[in-house]
Amino acid sequence: MRRLLPAAAVAAALALAVTGCGDGSGDAGPAPAGSAAPAEVSGTVTWWDTSDATTEGPAFQEIVKGFEAAYPNIKVNYVNVPFADARDKFKTAAQSGSGAPDVLRTDVGWVAEFASLGYLAPLDGTTAVDKPEELLPVPAASARFGGKTYGVPQVTDTLGLLYNKELLKKAGYDEPPATMADLKKVALDVKSKTGAGGIALNVDAYFLLPFIYGEGGDFVDVQNKKITISSPQSVAGVRIVEDLITSGAAVKPALQDSYTNAQTAFKDGKVAMIFNGPWSNADNLGGKVFKDNPDNFGVAPVPAGSAKAGSPLGGHDYTVYAGSKNLEASYLFVRYMASAESQAKIAGKLGLLPTRTPAYSAPEATANPKIAQWQKPMETAVERPWIPEAASLFQPLVEGYQKLAGGQTSTEPMLKDVATAYQGILKGWSL
Repeated sequence: MRRLLPAAAVAAALALAVTGCGDGSGDAGPAPAGSAAPAEVSGTVTWWDTSDATTEGPAFQEIVKGFEAAYPNIKVNYVNVPFADARDKFKTAAQSGSGAPDVLRTDVGWVAEFASLGYLAPLDGTTAVDKPEELLPVPAASARFGGKTYGVPQVTDTLGLLYNKELLKKAGYDEPPATMADLKKVALDVKSKTGAGGIALNVDAYFLLPFIYGEGGDFVDVQNKKITISSPQSVAGVRIVEDLITSGAAVKPALQDSYTNAQTAFKDGKVAMIFNGPWSNADNLGGKVFKDNPDNFGVAPVPAGSAKAGSPLGGHDYTVYAGSKNLEASYLFVRYMASAESQAKIAGKLGLLPTRTPAYSAPEATANPKIAQWQKPMETAVERPWIPEAASLFQPLVEGYQKLAGGQTSTEPMLKDVATAYQGILKGWSL
């Protein structure tokens, strides 16, 4: 997979937020329906929001209230569905033809899969697609499959190195580590000089990618239909993780609910560093060591391996269920929620990164310093494969990573097993 060249567009938009050099026009708000006045459209839109119910959900519900005020004859049935459950839950409902939402907050890695199964309504020519020229190129690409548009980008993101500045300073460092070799050294120094853990790892496939990308590896080579998860480069990347664990630079990983465990340890000041994304900004800033001292919360690009610094491009798109009985109301809802105005409000409240260029220069977004802090990490973002099988590639790697972190296997045999599992998912692909 190629390096994400269009990430420069994201970085440029973020730079506008730092310098305030935008045109100042922003977005006056969601445009009218087009073919129908707001009063002429009615119905109920059920929206499955997969954001964090505690730290993010309330902000999205505020935007929903604005939509209902603008479209008084449309009611939104807001449902928060845990992200971990949403993919399977939506597929089950869509397949059965019962219980699926009208609109889903869809991970960028799910769009191609859902569209290939016929579960999503194509949005080209509908009121859902508004001002496409404003959209950043790669988030927009995540919403397309087979030459059609199946989603409108909501937020974009990547992984960064989040760090506790005070703990690093106590260990003798004024700056975060810039390379994987430095990451290990800094983590060990934090452990020996402060008593806190150096780094907490999330035992999840997505969070392995910065190590794999850093050595020039990847899941797959889409252009050549080749499985590359067990390539020498990917092996070298995962060996770095194995070494962090066996050396004690990383605290002993939790094999279950590792995300929450790592996040809690970081917020409580028990570890100095974690990998995480901008979706965790609000949660981190509410933590014990950052709540009264937000300047202690540092954000940096993931450390570079021998090939490069690279972290996966993520984010979410608004998609519409093909079987919705309220299509026109759903299109209007997506249009409003994905507008630059709505995105700027979310950026200001949560520090999530917009997918529309004008949102970055809006006052609400520029008022949040976290938006600017994610400029450098976004420059290292790597585009993921927009193929229907993409989401299915994570589970075999998660299972392998859990065995590795638990000391039941080592890197090379683990990745060989994962590659074999991929052959069952990617029919006709070579090793």
